[in-house]
Order: sequence, then C-alpha cells, then structure tokens
Amino acid sequence: MGTLKFQKGLTHPEHIEFLIPETLPRPAGYSHVAKVAGGQTLYLSGQIALNAEGQLIGVDGFRAQAIQVFENIKKALEAAGADFSHVVKLTMFLVDLSYLPVLREVRDQYINLETPPVSSLVEVSRLIRQELLLEIEAIASLPA
Repeated sequence: MGTLKFQKGLTHPEHIEFLIPETLPRPAGYSHVAKVAGGQTLYLSGQIALNAEGQLIGVDGFRAQAIQVFENIKKALEAAGADFSHVVKLTMFLVDLSYLPVLREVRDQYINLETPPVSSLVEVSRLIRQELLLEIEAIASLPA
C-alpha cells in the first residue's frame, strides 16, 4: 500500500505533486494523479498544427504536426508565464492510434519523464479540419 512519489528529473513547482498509487497499474508515460495545492489554473484550448500565420505544418506528416502542436502549447504556456513544468494534464485526440509511438516520442521531448502529467488519449474519427491528425489540450498550474 502507499504511493510512489517521483523526485527525479526536471523539477516541477512545489505546489504540484504527481502520484502513482501502488493500488493502480503502473502507467506508460503518464501519472495517475496530479495534486495541486493552491496556485492559478491555466486552461489551454486544443492546439492543432497551425503556425502563427495560420498555415498547416506537416500536411500528411504526423511527426511535423506533433512538433507544431507541442510548440504551440509551449508558446501558449509562455504567454501566461508558464512552461511544461507547470502542465498537470494533457488530453490528446488522435485520428489514428497507430501514430501513438511517434506522439510519445515527440511528447517526451517536452515533458518531465520522471513525473509526467496526467493524461487522456482519445481516438477520434476526425478533427475540425480533415487534414489535421491530432489536437492536444492542456491544463497547467502556476504558483499562487
């Protein structure tokens, strides 16, 4: 019984703690619980693979789209005075689950692998534009 607490790697702000209860299965690349004490909550809209000029990056190329999506999340976080260490939840929408290994590879360049954010992954039939292959929304928390 008890809870595993990750301590290694990129340090998250002190008001955020990620937990994997020993009573739940060990997850692959995410935490089961994000415990946030106080702070300001940021809700990021679903980000897609459009650049600042509104051009699609990575037409029919999942890796390029994934990188653009994570770069858009990074820019949105920066606009609010945050970074990926403040992200507590990712919700990822894919049009094809076969892209998951590449998604994980790209995601792992941005998140703390020792204490990853809690996450949900959903396969969808399509997104707002037919050529989009993924969309990711995020929740982050800044210290009070």
